[in-house]
Amino acid sequence: MRSINSYAALFFGGLIAIALAAGLLYAQVEKGNYAPTAVAELRQPALAVVTDDSVYGVPAYPQYAVELAKGEGRAETAAFCNSCHSARYITMQPPLPAATWDAEVTKMRKTFGAPIPDASAALITKYLQAHYTPETRKQ
Repeated sequence: MRSINSYAALFFGGLIAIALAAGLLYAQVEKGNYAPTAVAELRQPALAVVTDDSVYGVPAYPQYAVELAKGEGRAETAAFCNSCHSARYITMQPPLPAATWDAEVTKMRKTFGAPIPDASAALITKYLQAHYTPETRKQ
């Protein structure tokens, strides 16, 4: 005669088997039933039909040149800073305090290795502080 434990094991084993079967069935319904022949196929949409009267074209996106503010140090700023990034990178910054511009020029030289001589770095810093701080920036 079987014990209660063996009946319980059969009962719970059956429940687990039913739960696994239900899970597999649900997964097939949710994910789609893939036949073995469709496993390695790549299904792609048909190519678009191009006719002689079709007009296709996309114009170039306009890129407006950014002009740095006029002033002493503009040429050095354009020459040295534009060797790594565009002038837009300078003008898109929010107006920064003078000390932050000094730190930025130092970071570009020391951290990023920008080859800017000391005299030019001082001129660039002075130029940025004169034109791109909260007090001096023109909107």
